[in-house]
Amino acid sequence: MRSIVRGLGLASAAMGLTALTALAGSGVADAAPGDTQRLYAPSALVLTVSAGAVEGEQGTALRAVTLVCAPVPGGTHPAPAAACRELRQVRARFDAITVPPVSRPCTREWDPITVTAAGVWEGRHVNYAHTFANRCALRHGSGTLFAF
Repeated sequence: MRSIVRGLGLASAAMGLTALTALAGSGVADAAPGDTQRLYAPSALVLTVSAGAVEGEQGTALRAVTLVCAPVPGGTHPAPAAACRELRQVRARFDAITVPPVSRPCTREWDPITVTAAGVWEGRHVNYAHTFANRCALRHGSGTLFAF
């Protein structure tokens, strides 16, 4: 009985060694990444909408989503492809997205809402915050990026 178990153990070890040799013999050239695995600069952000102004405390986070733009759009953002496209069009200048509403009049009440973006965009660290005067200004002046 001992020799049968020992024989099976040696046979398994031999098959494992053969498999490892076959894989190692294939070389690094065979391990080149395909089109879907190319190296890319990471682009992943956490976006938040908070009650309160930028100065001092940020206030209470009302909503938060993740946005991944590379290698493919994704995350918990409701429209990741459109948000990534918007960021690419303005070369990630967040101020170009958070413009005050011109065509839509909003009340002048001060009930601040702050949006933030933190993470990495095309390999660069990003930390952005902008305060809108109220919810109307946020809704009409934040583009697709902060529409969640």
